[in-house]
Amino acid sequence: MKNWISFPRVEGTASRQAHCDLPEGSYEREAGREGFFGPATHFHHKHPPTGWANWEGPLRPRAWDLNKLEASSASPWQAQRVLGNNAMAVRLWRCEGKMDRLARNADGDDVLFFHAGRGHLFCDYGHLEFRDGDYIVMPRGTAWRLECDEPATVLMIEATNDAFKLPGKGIVGNHAIFDPAILDVPAIDEAFLDQQDENEWSIAIKRRNQVTTVTYPFNPLDAIGWHGDLAPVRINWRDIRPLMSARFHLPPSAHTTFVANRLVVCTFAPRPIESDPGALKLPFYHSNDDYDEFIFYHKGQFFSRDNIHPGMTTWHPAGFPHGPHPKAYETAMKHDRKETDEVAVMVDTRDPMDAGDMPHGVEWEGYVDSWKAK
Repeated sequence: MKNWISFPRVEGTASRQAHCDLPEGSYEREAGREGFFGPATHFHHKHPPTGWANWEGPLRPRAWDLNKLEASSASPWQAQRVLGNNAMAVRLWRCEGKMDRLARNADGDDVLFFHAGRGHLFCDYGHLEFRDGDYIVMPRGTAWRLECDEPATVLMIEATNDAFKLPGKGIVGNHAIFDPAILDVPAIDEAFLDQQDENEWSIAIKRRNQVTTVTYPFNPLDAIGWHGDLAPVRINWRDIRPLMSARFHLPPSAHTTFVANRLVVCTFAPRPIESDPGALKLPFYHSNDDYDEFIFYHKGQFFSRDNIHPGMTTWHPAGFPHGPHPKAYETAMKHDRKETDEVAVMVDTRDPMDAGDMPHGVEWEGYVDSWKAK
């Protein structure tokens, strides 16, 4: 239990309600703890909190265009590491054709988000088809492989030494956002039984980021049945019905899809934009001082950013305020757009992340300057 020091009060000129009816000419910034769940204060500034003129030092917002990672690999354990820490890792993997060996992660659960591609996943539990926009949660220790009908681009999110769970949904009920009944699990179907053979197969097992190969004289995906409540699950972003309010911009935590002890995975899906004249109509400036924020842009136009296209990523470490770009802020407050068409995956981490060793040309070096007034 945490008993936060609490003394709610108002000082100076302030709005009556957060994110609504801001004092004229002011810019709101939320300084919050515990990823929008802890105590928070809302400042009203004369200038945009992102109106910096210069940066020196390593703490800065960064962006990468992962479309420029062209190489595919046969094993997910050869995938490019984008970001990570001791509690998690994000990798970008491109896969073509049929994997000739199985993969198993002994370090933690994986969320596989399919940015592109179509095909079949075979695992200990059976067979699942996949397509673009699918999430598949792979429990730790599961052996699996892909057969791609179309080349796949996969964002891999690992909860190291941890497990992914569903978020609590509180007063909106267990069936809000998505009904757990919509989660698909692998089937022991004809396709799964047909792939069983007596040929030699290997499993590449990742443990402590080292790979061990175990070879069998048969296909170890040889189950004829199972029963229980542990298995991979699949959901597509198209099945997610985001929470929304016409009168109040909801925080990113309202879009949580999966949770682990040190990170959360959120999905931003298309939705109407707030219509109340006094409500903020895009993400508010905020200092989320306990979490790093990573976003992968899958589809559409991200309504709080400029010059971002699908396949790009951004990273905003904790320690400074961030929020919408100036042009996006102006467009949103005029209510020129009535709905969003974006699809994006956000990963918030309780511990600082470190960037992977990216090839030259993948990073957008000028991202830190993109908030400067034009």
